[in-house]
Amino acid sequence: MNDFLSPDEIEKLFAHANEGNLPMQADREGRGPGGGKRTRWLRTVDFTRPTKFSTDQERRLRRLLDTFCQAIPQRVMAEHRLPIELEVIDVQQLTWTNAFKLVPDNSVYCTVETAPHEGRMLLTGQLPLLCTAVEGLLGGDATEVVRERELSDIDLILVRRLMRTLVEVLSGLWFDQAEVTLALTDVLALAETVQIAAGAEPTLALTMEARLHRASDVMTLLIPYAAIQPSSAAFSLREEDGPNTDARSAAAVREGLQRVDVTLRTEVADTVLTLEQVLALRPGDEIRLDGAADDQVTVFADRTPVHHGRAGRSGSRRAVQITERVEVEP
Repeated sequence: MNDFLSPDEIEKLFAHANEGNLPMQADREGRGPGGGKRTRWLRTVDFTRPTKFSTDQERRLRRLLDTFCQAIPQRVMAEHRLPIELEVIDVQQLTWTNAFKLVPDNSVYCTVETAPHEGRMLLTGQLPLLCTAVEGLLGGDATEVVRERELSDIDLILVRRLMRTLVEVLSGLWFDQAEVTLALTDVLALAETVQIAAGAEPTLALTMEARLHRASDVMTLLIPYAAIQPSSAAFSLREEDGPNTDARSAAAVREGLQRVDVTLRTEVADTVLTLEQVLALRPGDEIRLDGAADDQVTVFADRTPVHHGRAGRSGSRRAVQITERVEVEP
């Protein structure tokens, strides 16, 4: 039996679809709603939802931005005296065209470039939020509702200063993750002037809620896949893999730990008593330990057993002869 449709049959299917007569889905036994032969069905494919970013990459970028949101309030308050708060509220993987449509119309667009790979990303913020920030930077009363307006050249300079601080914090986190730095290049007020990626470029859209005094608006970070492609392996590492260990750092840590004072003690044996038995002890009483007289003793570093040994003397002092290392069960 031939499972392929002829050109005439395909044309008939499209004609029926244009008329609204779509094929009906069959039940589990292969019968249609009328109990007849199974009808062909169509599978809907959403090409606006690319899957270029792997699950590990998407999760790692989300966590990086969560860390960014936690670090921003203290930095912005210290440098600009603005009590801004950020929180990631949505992550979507779309084409560039559809991701850019998520950005509200009343936004300012900041181009962010990566080095040394020369990639580009986009960071946006809504006008009400930025107008409130500008009012605070100029010494005004930003606690009241600030009227939205077009930004002047001076306003854009102040917005660039604020956005540069945000990008610097994000750059530090990005460098720790992938050894890539970020830099703010342009601050644009018109969407038509934004040229970052091709329309079909897979893009990760990370939406943040930004709160400043009474203003609560949206900031969006759009990351085209081309921006992370040269360093994509750094965002694909699983948690257990971890980053590559720096030999010099490891040696410095080991050297520092070797100088730490550790108390060693030797435990001959032990036993368990009730509180009543302990309170009833008197001078001269004997306590029977759970161990034979010729058993090995255990050497502890603080509370951790490290060696077994035999008790003895060294001159006028008590001593322990190490016989074997304590095997730690995994």
